[in-house]
Amino acid sequence: MRARVTSLFAALLLAVMLAPGAAAVGAISSPPATAVGSIAVSQGDSAETTSPADGAESTAEPGESEEAAETLRGSIRGPDREPVPGLTITVTQDGTEVGTGTTNDNGQWEVPLPGPGTYSASLDPAELPEGVAPKEEGGEEVTGVIVRPGANQGVIFQLAATGDGEEGSAPAAGGITFLDRFLQLTVEGIKFGAIIAITAVGLSLVFGTTRLINFAHGEFVTFGAVMGYFLSVSPVNLPLIVAAVLAMLLTALLAGVMDLTVFRPMRRKSAGMIQQFIVAIGLALVIRHVLLVFFGSRRRGYDEYNLQTALDFGLFRITPRDLVVTILAFVIMGLVAFMLQRTRIGKAMRAVNDNEDLASASGINVQRVVLTVWVVGGALAGIGGVMFGLTQTVYTNMGFQLLLLMFAAVILGGLGNAYGAMLGALVIGLVSQYSTLWFPSSLQNMWALLVMILVLLFRPQGILGRRERVG
Repeated sequence: MRARVTSLFAALLLAVMLAPGAAAVGAISSPPATAVGSIAVSQGDSAETTSPADGAESTAEPGESEEAAETLRGSIRGPDREPVPGLTITVTQDGTEVGTGTTNDNGQWEVPLPGPGTYSASLDPAELPEGVAPKEEGGEEVTGVIVRPGANQGVIFQLAATGDGEEGSAPAAGGITFLDRFLQLTVEGIKFGAIIAITAVGLSLVFGTTRLINFAHGEFVTFGAVMGYFLSVSPVNLPLIVAAVLAMLLTALLAGVMDLTVFRPMRRKSAGMIQQFIVAIGLALVIRHVLLVFFGSRRRGYDEYNLQTALDFGLFRITPRDLVVTILAFVIMGLVAFMLQRTRIGKAMRAVNDNEDLASASGINVQRVVLTVWVVGGALAGIGGVMFGLTQTVYTNMGFQLLLLMFAAVILGGLGNAYGAMLGALVIGLVSQYSTLWFPSSLQNMWALLVMILVLLFRPQGILGRRERVG
């Protein structure tokens, strides 16, 4: 029976991918870090971020930088990680030039702004060193940079060597070898996979105990990220760590209330899985659009930890923010594994997962276990949303886009198996990053899902799933 459910689940995932609007999924994760030639932060992730542009030249009057409450700033480095001095950065608002800045010897620049708002920043490709160009067409301009009151907002310009992308391990024009890129993408893939893992565990636990495909789980991720944002900015202005914990608790509360008020009554009335699945889709749409009303459609970034200098470990580079997020994700996975193996509630969860009727006959309160699973799954989705928003940006469609990869991780690892979801998520994260070695980054999640399909052709129950008799 579970093999049939797996096949149905995979078919549903492919149908969602092909639906209108699903094409944006390919841009979920950040571009390969080794291809990023500059760094800053609000719209992306990656290899390197920088501290304020001390000493950067600007066309502003002397002392204006100190008086300006808002600025745009960044640091530009070539593919060889060397700073690019002497570049002119032009900042505009609604087509009107606001100011310009010139990168200093460290590649840093800064332009004071007249106030909060939405700005665009551009550079002149003709000023770039020989062999260096914007990674994508039109990459010399970054538009739609939102600057909040009092913010020093970072801007990303993605640069690459003009000979980058050729096969082989010989150094490219910027000195980046195939091995360098492979190791850097491994780090990025582990980070991305770890975030998917802690969000996918809750989805897997809910399916294991209720057999419900919770399509609203992606909105729990968005809800956690948005709550973390509102709690960490003015007027609440809590430290992001505190805001993340509160966002996790609020998401757990939302998940618990949803089970108590919607799905538990449906289970008591013996509602079918299809009816519950449709209700889950409806709840997902309701939560998404409520968040859209209050949060808006623009991408936003957290105020803290957005401009950092990357740590260079020789073989790879990673910012302290991303390093902490990755380590914390693995710690959380370890705590979940400890709960499932060593605690009474964890053993009860596994018992209900294996056989609900037998667990009930053994004296286990199945409804209490199911409620706990929803609460734990919501908490994991909430903290995962904050982590995803911290390494990327916060936007109302982020949960739905990540949901497709969560589904893929759960199916690949084995439906209802929490450890399988963790392993499947790491595979998805690594494959999606490795694919950018040869193919455009917009297709990276397509290759991850293709690997899922290939694995299921040879092992339909998933990597850690159990083979069961059908019929």
